[in-house]
Formats: sequence, structure tokens, C-alpha cells
Amino acid sequence: MKKTLLKKIFSEPENLERILDNLQDGIIAHDLERRIFYYNRKAEEITGYTRDEVLGKDCHEAHGGPFCGEHCLFCNPPQEKRTDIDTVDYSITITTKSGENRQLDMVSTMMKDKNGQDFGVLASFKDVTDILDLQMRMGEISIFSNIIGQHFRMLQVFQQIRDVASYDSAIHIHGETGTGKELVAVAIHNKSHRSGAPFVAINCGALPDGLIESELFGHIKGAFSGAVRDKKGRFELAEGGTIFLDEIAELPKHVQVKLLRFLQEGTLEKVGSEKTFSLNTRIISASNKNLKNEVKKNNFRDDLYYRLNVIPIDLPPLRERKSDIPLLCNHFLKQVAAKYKKERLRISKEALYAMMDYSWPGNVRELENAIQFAIIKCKGKIISFENLPMELTGSQINRKKRGPFKKLDNHAVQATLQKTGGNKARAARLLGVGRATLYRFLNDH
Repeated sequence: MKKTLLKKIFSEPENLERILDNLQDGIIAHDLERRIFYYNRKAEEITGYTRDEVLGKDCHEAHGGPFCGEHCLFCNPPQEKRTDIDTVDYSITITTKSGENRQLDMVSTMMKDKNGQDFGVLASFKDVTDILDLQMRMGEISIFSNIIGQHFRMLQVFQQIRDVASYDSAIHIHGETGTGKELVAVAIHNKSHRSGAPFVAINCGALPDGLIESELFGHIKGAFSGAVRDKKGRFELAEGGTIFLDEIAELPKHVQVKLLRFLQEGTLEKVGSEKTFSLNTRIISASNKNLKNEVKKNNFRDDLYYRLNVIPIDLPPLRERKSDIPLLCNHFLKQVAAKYKKERLRISKEALYAMMDYSWPGNVRELENAIQFAIIKCKGKIISFENLPMELTGSQINRKKRGPFKKLDNHAVQATLQKTGGNKARAARLLGVGRATLYRFLNDH
């Protein structure tokens, strides 16, 4: 009886279409030539495009570009598909018909016929924009695209990443050494439509002047002594994706000129060549120096500065977001436990207070190193004060013992109380302290 009923339901195409139209996920299906043959009601709602506008059209043309971004299984030309991957799962930012940016969680799957042959692609997606917005406003996000933080300044950085990901404008990230500039660059790339294409990073201060131009732009055979073959530069390797230029303040002046030309015209010349070629590569730069001050010192071109600093992102040092230290410690301890398949260690209150009281000149990178050092030195299940590096333990010698309220700061307490609606018990839990500690802090301040 049940089989007969199901057979009757699925034998009528309108019934299957009715089922798919009532799903809460958007559904798009296209053939091996990228021609869209199915588009459900939720897909219309999310994208703003109607079925009449997209059915029978090339998936790229119907949406003004590859709907799946650089994850597309059928990039140019259409018949050259990626046969090595049957399913891809990722997040992407799209631009709707009305020009609004929306964050989607998407799964694209290669469809097979009854003989096991590929015949098209099925993409299902959820719009998670409003959920992320709510989590941001409530301060409930503590990890965003592999970046750890719940301090209000980090939440601002998370929002900036979301805001700029869908645009190709140049971005400059400023922050002290160890604050996670490359993590932010990777997050922007992964949230953008370029996420399926290469992300290429280069430290401009790590290469000699004589090599930096060749590394960035490539060279032709015979361009200089040792150039025995043509070589692609980092820009060319990042075609379609993102190039991350770390410590860009260290670029020599003559290389700055070529970079400026690329930003203005989108073209480059390889070392030793007179031919120009175009590239579609997004630039994200970073520096631990203030580029504006470098311009004043005549170390950096002002015209290049304004081209790079279209969208500035400033990363706070760890000493200005100390309420994130317990979160970061737990993250690093969890990583080590998973890597070595061991029980996760805990940190004693005394050790945590010492960490909260330290200035962390090396920022998050130094904290990670300190945790690794402590794990190796620790012989039990709890990391004690004595297990910490000398920089932390030495700074406590002959210093008056400080109470646990030193791990708190005005900004963190105010933001947390606002988030909890004045609920001090919940605020204390979010801040990682006891209620008595929070009450003492409020009385003292």
C-alpha cells in the first residue's frame, strides 16, 4: 500500500516539485553545460531571481557570475569539469539581484544517472546572514573563521571581515607582530567569492631586494644570472584568488612602483620582459608599522599607500583584550590534546592570573608558544605557575600579589554586563571569573 502510494506521488512531476518548493533550503540544479533546469521557491527568495529569469540559462550568466564562486565545478569552458571532487561544502557571500550581500552555507554535489555517469550539479544552500548578525550583536561568537575572540574589538573585526569579503577593494591590515594578520586575510579570502581559488602569502621583509621583484612578478629565461627558465611570480600563482603581502612596508621603492601600476591598471611585466599581461588577483596587505608614518619618513610612496589603504582593518594587541586570554588558552590546549590524542590539561588559577597580568609583547603568537612550553614542562594534569616561561614567572618576582580582578578590564566588564542585561552571575561566567571576583571589581571601580 505504502509503495503504491509513493509510486503514485512521485509519478506526478508536480508533486515532486511541490515537495522541493516547501524545503527551507534553496535548490539549484544544472546540466553538464551549466544550463539551469531547476530552481526552487526558496532559491528565488534568497537570490531575488525568479525561475523565469534563470531557467535554461548558463548558471554564470544568470547570476552575473559563478553562483558558487570559485568553488564552481564547471568553470571555463563549461565542459571542463573537475572530476576529482564530487561534493564540496563551504560558506560563500553572494550578491542578490537587489545588490544585497548574503552569507550562505552551501553544498554542491555532482549528480549521477542510473548508469553512474555524471549528468549535472545539484546545489543546496541556506541563508545564515541573519543568524550571524544576531550572534554578532549578542556577542555570542567566540570563534570566527579560525580566529578566537569575544572582546568587543574582536567582534568589530569579525563584522569588518563579513562586510568587506564580497568586495574586491584593496585591504590593509595593521597590527603588532603576532596579532593574527594572516588569519584575518585568510578569513576574508575564505568568505569571498574567490574562496575556491588560491590564497598566496608572501612576507615582503623575508626576501633580499634582488629576489623580491622576481618572486612577486616572475621572470623570463635569461633575465638575470641563474634565470635558466621562465618562472611564474606570486601574483600569477594567485590568479583568480588573493595575494597577501605581509610586512609591505619593507618593499623597496622600485618594487612599489610596479605594485602601484598593477593596482591602477591590473597589468604586470615579468622581470626581463617587455610584455604586459593582465591578472585578476585581489590584494590584501599588512604591516606592523604605521604606513602613514612611513610615508612621512619618505620610506613608502604616498600614492601606493592610498591605493592599498582603501579598507583599513586594525587588529588590537592582546594586552588590550585580555578577557580573551582564557578562551585562547582553552583553544590551544584543545589543539594539543587533539593532535597528540591526550587528555586536555587545565590551567591553575595562579598561572592564569600571571597570564592575565603579563603584557604579551609577542601577542597571541607568544601566548601560543607559552602554552606549548607549559605543556611540555607540566608533569601532571594541571599547568601551574612554575610551568610557565621565565618571562611570565620572572615578572611576578618581588611584585605585590595581585588579586584575580586584574584579569578584568573596564571595557570587557561593561560590554559583558550590557550583553547579559545586567545579570552579574551570567556576566561572571562569560568573563571566566567567580561572582565574588566580579563584585569586588565593580566595587573597586
